[in-house]
Amino acid sequence: MKAELALFIGTFTTLLAIINPLECLGVFLKLLEGKDARAHQDVARRACIYAILLMVFFLFFGNLMLRLFDVPLSMVRMVGGLVLIRIGFSLFMPSAGDDLIRSGQKGPGSPTDDVAFVPLAMPLMVGPGALATIIGMSTLAKEAHPLVSFAAILGAILATLGVTYLVLVYAKEVLQWVGARGVDAATRIVGFFLSAMGMGLIFHGLTDVLKGFGIVPK
Repeated sequence: MKAELALFIGTFTTLLAIINPLECLGVFLKLLEGKDARAHQDVARRACIYAILLMVFFLFFGNLMLRLFDVPLSMVRMVGGLVLIRIGFSLFMPSAGDDLIRSGQKGPGSPTDDVAFVPLAMPLMVGPGALATIIGMSTLAKEAHPLVSFAAILGAILATLGVTYLVLVYAKEVLQWVGARGVDAATRIVGFFLSAMGMGLIFHGLTDVLKGFGIVPK
């Protein structure tokens, strides 16, 4: 059970760092500007449900797609690690280009569209980093207890979106309590640890490759 607990904690912390609910606060409040608390709760709930469904789909069918295209799991881990490092550096050292997605969400049609799915659920919650994490973590599932391992990842997904839902529902209160500087500091810290997690995935993938060639013992 120690391996499954470590898988749960690793998946939960990585997904929470990638989604970074604090970074979604500004976008969420801007999209729902002028709406009442009930509308905020409804959009937050639907966005999290959409995100859960997308993540669960890739959890169970991501590996199947990889087998169809004959992509080694070690390569998935390394590519997923590179994606996490890229996202981590963009959070740690934000540039003007990081706000492009937000500027594209402020069009006149945004408030009337289903913002719960786009842009909240995708790409803010379920982007390349989250998908790479889910597929990468699923490759760490133990063959001896695959159901328990997948249950651990599923539990981590539900826990992550549960935290995200609470942050969005109380977005105004959280933003007042944390403040703009607090959000910026938390985002940079998250970016640093996200890069470290990406290096961990790369290390696991590289170790598998070396084992396959017999360079290191299995």
